[in-house]
Amino acid sequence: MTTYIYETIPADDSTEPQVFEFQQRMTDKPLTQHPETGEPVRRIISGGLGFMQKGKASPAPSSCGTGCGCH
Repeated sequence: MTTYIYETIPADDSTEPQVFEFQQRMTDKPLTQHPETGEPVRRIISGGLGFMQKGKASPAPSSCGTGCGCH
């Protein structure tokens, strides 16, 4: 299961949004209401975690072959 970050959508500008985490499957639809209070919510999109592997990048294959002068 994936953990998503949500925030409440305040009714007025003087109220701070409440941020919370919620676990659900990637195939589940995003929440529209806070599960406990029923307030409207939106899912926060974040960069997430990932990793990069060291290595040599290989050039993209070309249909015209090598030595043609186009790459």
